[in-house]
Formats: sequence, C-alpha cells, structure tokens
Amino acid sequence: MDSAAATVPAPGGPAAEAAPGARPRATALRAPRRDPYLLAGTLFVLYAALSLCRHRRMLTMSWDLGIFEQAVRGYAHLQAPIADLKGPGTNILGDHFSPVTALLAPFYRLFPTPVTLLVAQAALFALSAIPVARLAAGLLGRKRGLAVGIAYGLSWGVQRAVDFDFHEIAFAMPLLAFSLEAVVRGRWRAAVWWAAPLVLVKEDLGLTAAAIGVIILIRLRGAKSRGEAVPGGAARLATALTAFGLAAAVITFLLIIPGFNTSGAYDYWSKLGDGGGDGSPGTVSADTAIRTLLWILLPTSGLLALRSPVLIAALPTLAWRFASHDDHYWGTDWHYNAVLMPVVLIALTDALARARESHRPLLRSYAHHLPGAVLAASLALTASLPLYALTEPGTYRVPESVRATERLLDRIPDGASVESDIAPISRLAGRCRVFWIGDTRGITPDYIAMRMAEGKSVEDLTADGERMHPGTRYAFLGGEGGYAVLKKKEKEEATAS
Repeated sequence: MDSAAATVPAPGGPAAEAAPGARPRATALRAPRRDPYLLAGTLFVLYAALSLCRHRRMLTMSWDLGIFEQAVRGYAHLQAPIADLKGPGTNILGDHFSPVTALLAPFYRLFPTPVTLLVAQAALFALSAIPVARLAAGLLGRKRGLAVGIAYGLSWGVQRAVDFDFHEIAFAMPLLAFSLEAVVRGRWRAAVWWAAPLVLVKEDLGLTAAAIGVIILIRLRGAKSRGEAVPGGAARLATALTAFGLAAAVITFLLIIPGFNTSGAYDYWSKLGDGGGDGSPGTVSADTAIRTLLWILLPTSGLLALRSPVLIAALPTLAWRFASHDDHYWGTDWHYNAVLMPVVLIALTDALARARESHRPLLRSYAHHLPGAVLAASLALTASLPLYALTEPGTYRVPESVRATERLLDRIPDGASVESDIAPISRLAGRCRVFWIGDTRGITPDYIAMRMAEGKSVEDLTADGERMHPGTRYAFLGGEGGYAVLKKKEKEEATAS
C-alpha cells in the first residue's frame, strides 16, 4: 500500500484530522494535492492542442460546432439563441435545453471565434479530471490515484468527445465528477449542489441528477446500517434532489422545449420506440448494446465498477440509448459516451476502496493491481484514439488546400446569408447568417458554399445551385481546396445573362 493511503480513512468513515499544532508531512500530503491540478493542466494542453489543430485543418466532423456558435453568438449580443443551421429562425432551446452555454457568451463577445468554444470545452473536460484524480489519490494512495486519474483523462469516451468539435455535455463533465466525488466522500450537501445544475446542461440530465439523489439515499442507508452517524436532513436533501431532477426533466420535455419549438413538440421522441415509422428497428440491436457496454466498463474499470452504487448515475443515459433506434447513439464514436466516463471511473475508485477490505484474497489482489491495468489499457488504446495524432508531424501542418479554401471563403462579405456544407461552416458562422445546405426552407441565400464533386464542371455547379433555388440565378465565384462558392446574381445581372 502506498504511504499516502495510510493517511486517508476508509470510505464512509470519519475524516482524519491532524493533532492540534501538528505539521503535515510534505511528501505524503502536499504532493498528492498538487497531482490532480498538474494532471488537469496537462490534459487541458492536450485537449486544446487536438481541437485547435483539427480546427486549423478544417476537419470539422459535423455541424454542431456551428450550431453552438450561432447560439452563443446570440447570447453574446443579448439576443435569442437562434441557430439557423437547425432551420431558419430555430431557437436552440426548442431543440435541446442547454441554457448553460450562455456562460460562454462573455468570452465569445471578447473573442468571437469558434476557437473560444473549443478552448472552453478543453478546459471543462480537463477540470473534470481534478475530482476524479483527487478522490482516487485520497482513497487509494498517490500512485494508484494518479493511475486512475490518467486513465480517466485518456479514456476513449473523453477522447472521442474532444475529437467531436464542441458539445454542451462539456459542462456536465465537471458537475458530475465533483458531485460524485462528494457522494463518495460523504459530503451530501456538496453532492446535491453540484448535481442540481445538471438540469441546465441538457434535458435528460435531470434524470441523472435524480439518480445521484438515489445514490445518496442508498449510501445513507448503508451508513446507518453500520451504525455511523448521519447528518440530520441529509435524507431530505437527497429526496429533494431526486424530486427536483425528475420534475425538471418532465417540465423540460413536456413544456419548455415544446414551448420554444415551432412544431410545439420535442423532436427527438421520434428517435425512440418504434423507429419513427420508417421501418427501422424499434431499439438498438442487442449485440451492439452489449459491445458498447463492454467498452464502457471493461477497459475503464475491469468490470469492478459494477460493485459500486455510484454506477446508478449512468443508468438514465444508458436507458434512453437502449430505447433508441438511432445508430449514432451507440458505438464508440461521437460524444455520447463522455458523460459516462466520470461515473465509471469514480465508481471504480469507490469499488477499489471497498474491495481492499474484502475477506476474499482474490478480490483484494485484483483490486490491488487493477489501477495499473486500467492505466495500461488507456495508454494502449490511445495508440488508436484521437490524441495519438499529436505525435504525428502532419497534425501541426495546415495543408495549402485549406489555406486556399479560407481565401475563397474570405471573399464572402460579413453579414451575408450563406448555405453551406459542413467544413466551411466553422469559417462562416461567426460573421454570416449560415444555413445547412438543403435546409433553407424557402430562403434564398446570397451565397452557396458546397463541396465540389469530382468531375463536375462550373456549369454543373451553378445548375445545382439554381436547382436548389428555382427562379434564382447563381454565378461561380471560385473553387479552391475541393470547395466551390456560388454567388446569387442580382436581377440586372440575371436579365443580362
């Protein structure tokens, strides 16, 4: 056992206090206290470097970065969070309820660029590593705690989320991590206050907040059964959190989102149940679900996390994914597994601390070696995950094709309306009114930025633009780096041609 571990009580026990006038041992106490912050700082540099290198090379994976930039841009100018990429005039609160993104508005007002969102996400992800590493060091000792902290920071779910441009779940990561750390430490009030704001991150996270309330109640009952003193009002506070989370979720799903949605409904109900009537399966296939569950639990915790009630916090997220027929919600890509990573790694820490006191030698031995094994797994998997790109020289070079495309997009004036394919969105959303290509809903854009299909002539491209907007004539403004820009002709130009 590490020397630092001897200074920390077993979970659920009274906090260790130094004798009056005693001086803490610097090597045992101070170094572990610094470790989580040094780890978070290192992870921030890695996450930010990956995100910014991808942005510089125009490797945007989806339209989400543009959607969130449009919403934050609205907040920054004290306007409604309109995301035209979801459809002209769409209020983002009618799509997903994520008012927490308004916290980025002051920073975006100072630095109006998608880089602001990417750096903020890197900071939030890195911040979430502090409670994970701190709790693990406190319960398991410095070395094992650092191993768990690094395994969390390099976990495949977090890396995939960093690779996926920007998403509001970045705010959920530190809230979940700090709340669950407080749960394991028995700091019930702090656990509740960290969990409550989850309802402002995304509509389904109210259910996760309620699950944290259930976990607190379970741990309180366990403490009472062991004859430990339980603070007065702790059970009432946990019950209140459970009720609050459930009520917030119901109100958000049934009232708030439909109130902001032009159709008066929650659009994502169609992704649950019977497959939306399009002939697709009603739920995800069993083999896909099992495979993803094994990815979530095996390399990150060696399945030991199943021994901790903390894992209950993962159930709401897993439940709506099980009920969905959308393939994007499963697998190991995108950002959908990120919020499960702090839950699983903190559940692992809790289970490891409990296993140390087990009467079964095999379990104690497994728990003793598992932090190192989990760290080794995360390091090995990183060779095939996004952060590995930071070891490749090409990651830091901006191709000439990208520079050429940027010069072309710079010819589009600020304030213009643009119908755009994915990659140009990140260069336009902060200064133009941008629509998703094929979804302008009757609005004729001033410009169209589209990918140039191989073999298509200038005449073919302009014909495509005019086909999308009958009665409007477009001229070819230029084509660079695999993208073309069309400009709407004025009436006089269209008549003359």
